[in-house]
Amino acid sequence: MTPAFLRAVRSPGSLLLAGAALLLTAAAPPPDAPQFRPWIDGTTASEPETQVQAIDADTFVIRQSVKTNFEAPFLYLLFGEDRALLIDSGAGGLRIRPTVDRLIVDWQAKHGEKPVRLIVAHSHGHGDHHAGDKEFLDRPDTDVVGLKPEAVAAFFHIDNWPNGPSRFDLGGRMLDILPTPGHEPAHIMVYDARTRLLFSGDMLYPGRLYVPLNMFAAFQASTDRLAAFAATHPVRALLGAHIEMTRTPGEDYPMKAAAHPAEHELPLSPAVIGELQQAVRREGAVPTIDRQRDFILYPVPPRPAVQ
Repeated sequence: MTPAFLRAVRSPGSLLLAGAALLLTAAAPPPDAPQFRPWIDGTTASEPETQVQAIDADTFVIRQSVKTNFEAPFLYLLFGEDRALLIDSGAGGLRIRPTVDRLIVDWQAKHGEKPVRLIVAHSHGHGDHHAGDKEFLDRPDTDVVGLKPEAVAAFFHIDNWPNGPSRFDLGGRMLDILPTPGHEPAHIMVYDARTRLLFSGDMLYPGRLYVPLNMFAAFQASTDRLAAFAATHPVRALLGAHIEMTRTPGEDYPMKAAAHPAEHELPLSPAVIGELQQAVRREGAVPTIDRQRDFILYPVPPRPAVQ
């Protein structure tokens, strides 16, 4: 049975008016957003377990096949001069380390075989983002960041969680680490000034933005901090951890869909930050589902704290 707070969505009339307004006013994707070939989407009889596309010579996107896990997450690998950051380690159902190791070996071959230390971090602590961690625990020259806010704050030297951000140097490539709890207590975003890309995890992506009711105030505060950060930093596009929306505005796939035909583009315009902020502020005492053109604000029942 659908919980009462999920049934209490906005009236059909207001949804139609809001939908029409969104279609007229929603910003188009930024013209300089990264351009990707079609992603593996489960629509063919067979597809590889992972697909890799390069944004530039030091920035890679790994997509996990929906045939290995319905979450079909996106992982990101960023290289500096002597360190590389892997954002998330996948949802399981495959071995992710061989893909990561191959990218590192290829990068080193182009850079005089210089040593590079791998940092395995996470957008947040849900299982579909750290299932591959165990593959890296015995890997030389590798750090695997913990999953709780305290571990994340300690590793990235965030003294005032969640009011950061902090800065993290990969060696000639400085990243901003933004604490954004709400979807999950240890959630972070990563901003890369070199590419002007914001790696936004599960807080903002083309899909259902799940927010536990007991974390909604934290999510709103994170949204406000995100908007303030974006107002002072040039954001070319946001790259999230999933695609759950179709190319039809406001239309998502069924939950646990086995294939994603006609997927929404992965990059989101920075304009969606303001749209999310407005959507969150419109919510009343009992937040309800709010369907937007490029995402769905999706409150869910409270989740107990992980011990």
